[in-house]
Amino acid sequence: MSDHDREYEIVLWGATGFTGGLVAEYLADRYGTTDLDWALAGRDERRLAAVRDSLADSNSDADVDADALDLLTGDAFDQDSLDAIAEQTAVVISTVGPYARFGSHLVAACVDAGTHYCDLSGEVHWMREMIDEHHDAARENGTRIVHGCGFDSVPSDVGTLFLQSHAEETVGAYCDEVRGFVSIRGGSFSGGTIASMVEMYEMASEDREVRRLLADPRALDPPESRGAPADRPQRGVAYDRDADTWTAPFVMAQINEPVVRRSNALLGHPWGHTFRYGESLRTGQGVKAAATAAGLAVGQGLLAGALSVGPVRELLDRYVLPEAGEGPDRETIEGSSFEVRLVGTGASDDHPSGFTVEARVRGDRDPGYGSTARMLGESAVCLARGEVDSPVEGGVLTPASGIGLPLIDRLEGTGVSFEAEVVDD
Repeated sequence: MSDHDREYEIVLWGATGFTGGLVAEYLADRYGTTDLDWALAGRDERRLAAVRDSLADSNSDADVDADALDLLTGDAFDQDSLDAIAEQTAVVISTVGPYARFGSHLVAACVDAGTHYCDLSGEVHWMREMIDEHHDAARENGTRIVHGCGFDSVPSDVGTLFLQSHAEETVGAYCDEVRGFVSIRGGSFSGGTIASMVEMYEMASEDREVRRLLADPRALDPPESRGAPADRPQRGVAYDRDADTWTAPFVMAQINEPVVRRSNALLGHPWGHTFRYGESLRTGQGVKAAATAAGLAVGQGLLAGALSVGPVRELLDRYVLPEAGEGPDRETIEGSSFEVRLVGTGASDDHPSGFTVEARVRGDRDPGYGSTARMLGESAVCLARGEVDSPVEGGVLTPASGIGLPLIDRLEGTGVSFEAEVVDD
């Protein structure tokens, strides 16, 4: 149980949304209501009751008395209501985005109450704002504010920590560089994810500082390392000889790469001040794979360009893109999968010619929803029960620096797996 003297271990904020509903389903299936003290929270008590009724209807197990789940109401812009929620629980899970619009007051409430927090944010500009506003206070009172606890950025961030730990244990040294190669089969976007993307491009079009942050590969670093050189995300098509694959730009690299760099900095630069991390979409070998990579690169460029133009962005948002609350159907979620192959290279006195370590992070469901619900839910359980392995006591953190390897143990058997091996020493 939590070492906090609170009524709940976890409160799920945003339970009536698409992703929030999936997290609620997961917690009910995995922990029921006897192995975990948790509650549903949101703005509309009637809709929360409907979620609770749905959980009760789909779980007849004696350990899942969903009717016993408490319902807490609040408003994203009503600080008093959010303070009241944060004070009752050890951890808040937030699935309410765009976070730059709806998330700031809740983070403030959690820091003030000493309540741990985790979310799915991939909004780099907002994460930077939370760091600047709350990192020092959260560090002082030992509160862990952990952004990016879903597909962004657990496979990249905790996967790199896992690979580096394996390298140190087996080879006796850390890798100087890690590259991530992402493969996704199936999958789709929800309206909430699209809304966050649209919001980010809208803010970037209006605010020069947001544009600067989105272009800064060290946007999330602590002040002392903000100016260090770092590679920007891949933009075109490339062939990686070590991984033997054609690659295309990965839209989430703009989020994941700064997160991994922040982890290294917060952990005290164990992987070195010149450590490099980059990631891309893996398309395979041969002419067809090269053409696929080129098509993906062009498509992402066109989408980014369209979202950067106000009138075009408004038309896409109104008539083409899914609305908030919508998402992929059950068949798509359960029939999709992902793999992130991490390739780390380095050299040491014992291995002057170099060594290579690989890790693979796999999920057997849609990465952004089915697998994300598991990663976010287990992140919260780790925080609630003190299952954390990190020298960092508190602050605005990353999955690797805020939770660490215990998250991998929690994910065992959930369909999200991690494995590593030395392939060349």
